[in-house]
Amino acid sequence: MSGHGRGRRRGLEEEHEEHVDERWMASYMDMVTVLMCMFIVLFAMSTVDQAKFVQLKNSLATGFGAVDVGKVDTAEGIVVPADLVDTPAVNQDVGLTDLDLAIAEVDDLTAVQEAMQAALSAVGLDTLVEYTIDERGLSVGLVGSETFFEPNVATLSSQAVKVLDTIGPVLAGSQREVSVEGHADRHGVTINYPTDWELSSARATQVLRHLVERTGVAQERIGAIGYGSARPVDTGDDLAAMARNRRVDVVLLSNQPDSVRALIPSVLDGTAVPDESVPTESTPKQSAPKDSTPATGGDTSAVTSGH
Repeated sequence: MSGHGRGRRRGLEEEHEEHVDERWMASYMDMVTVLMCMFIVLFAMSTVDQAKFVQLKNSLATGFGAVDVGKVDTAEGIVVPADLVDTPAVNQDVGLTDLDLAIAEVDDLTAVQEAMQAALSAVGLDTLVEYTIDERGLSVGLVGSETFFEPNVATLSSQAVKVLDTIGPVLAGSQREVSVEGHADRHGVTINYPTDWELSSARATQVLRHLVERTGVAQERIGAIGYGSARPVDTGDDLAAMARNRRVDVVLLSNQPDSVRALIPSVLDGTAVPDESVPTESTPKQSAPKDSTPATGGDTSAVTSGH
């Protein structure tokens, strides 16, 4: 090998040895970086309030699925027990008065009514339904039993199917309980059933089943009840009064406490006075009064409606 070749090889070997000797610097720099990070963390921990550190620790644990590691979560500082994860909060309206809640309830029920009205108007069926908002909630009255049922039978008419198909999705989108309520006139006479009670029971079942099976209303939130002729809307004895009392109402029940629902009529007529109500520390969601709460699920009472 020539002198020139030997010199070039010697130079490459020296350069390689120089690079090998400098590798320790990379490891050293990594170690210094890790030490620096450790001291920064130690310094930060030494200056953070202990209570805040515990909150941070428990918040991180909660985020990774632990529910019994402390007393805070990532949002409000309270670790939610596993059996209460899906339970709606009952203190979300803290600081609001009963009147504030009554106004909000009227606004919500009115919005539902307007949604139904718009949907029915779009298909030309708005004249077949009446609405009433009161302390019980929003009542959707099916005007005239003959419009929705053939005489003396419980089969839904084509118009009834269209109306229920239209309002059903609105009811299904609400989390409130639904009561299907039937009423009969005092002079009801039936042919296919022993009394108006049996006839209206069958009609109630048809309405309830259609809302559940065809429009998606949760069976846990709907029930049916029959009042016979005990709750007439018209006390007259003429044919028109009797026809008005043969009715089926679908009621979207208010879920507010009694003290709030009692203020709904005064909110509707504009006579509500702020001093009538006091701030509430919590507003647990309650169902309607005992006499108006529907049976739930498949165990339904009879809806009573005259022929």
